[in-house]
Amino acid sequence: MTTDQHDAAVTRANAALETYTLSGDGWRHSPGETLQLALADLLHWCADTQRDFDAALEQARARYAGESSPSDSRGASCATVEVER
Repeated sequence: MTTDQHDAAVTRANAALETYTLSGDGWRHSPGETLQLALADLLHWCADTQRDFDAALEQARARYAGESSPSDSRGASCATVEVER
């Protein structure tokens, strides 16, 4: 992934999350909480539209891994966290 492509991806993510930040009480949330809210909303959307969130996330992680080089130090790791259900 080129630097321009990386920057474009980050810009798209910022624009999507900005919608939550600018919402009625979005300003009350930290960036991490905003991300959690967006992901929870996507889980609801997947349930309503019969999409497989876990499969999409797995594919997104594979895409990210393919786009990132081992020496890429621009961002934090995207660690997998197990959540009790």
